[in-house]
Amino acid sequence: MTDLEIIEATKIFVQKELTNAEGGHDWFHILRVFNNAKLISENENADGFIVALGSLLHDIADSKFHDGDESIGPKVAREFLFKHDVDSVVIEHVIKIIENISFNKSLDGKKNFNSLELEVIQDADRLDAIGAIGIARCFNYGGFKDRKLFDPEIKPNLKMTKEEYKNSDSPTINHFYEKLLLLKGKMNTKTGKQIAANRHQFMELYLEQFYAEWDGEK
Repeated sequence: MTDLEIIEATKIFVQKELTNAEGGHDWFHILRVFNNAKLISENENADGFIVALGSLLHDIADSKFHDGDESIGPKVAREFLFKHDVDSVVIEHVIKIIENISFNKSLDGKKNFNSLELEVIQDADRLDAIGAIGIARCFNYGGFKDRKLFDPEIKPNLKMTKEEYKNSDSPTINHFYEKLLLLKGKMNTKTGKQIAANRHQFMELYLEQFYAEWDGEK
């Protein structure tokens, strides 16, 4: 199979696998990350084939929906890529990307793997967590987990460990401070930083409006 044929087969596989996924982590999330990653990759001169496979497979089995098991996603991705005779070096690179892309990986202060392709996909994934779509995804997931919208008595935890982050059930608004508003400063690439700046500003304006409405001022 050619690289393009493998990419198309991967799209079909991922779309089928995520048929019943939660709305913020479904096929359309994958497609947006894929498109974001393609744009960033072209500007940053990353390996387009690895970026395509990594972005398409990065959430194939998100641990949030598999009792915290972080081994399932890499396993599913490896089996798929091996079945399609992808070069072993490419497979290992893609698996490392899947294993290290998550925001919670940055909370323990360790960096087990790095590559330009990981940085590109990480930026693309983080861009989908901020701005208008990021806000929509945030509240969609909060509803999925039956979390409060906001509780003034519950303050954001800005020094969470990886385990605290994974087990948090704080109100959805807190998640803006515990993750979303931090992402602009965690962008890796020049392109990612440029796109993130506008989306970050939109979130700040949204929060101003939210609090004004909460307090009955508007």
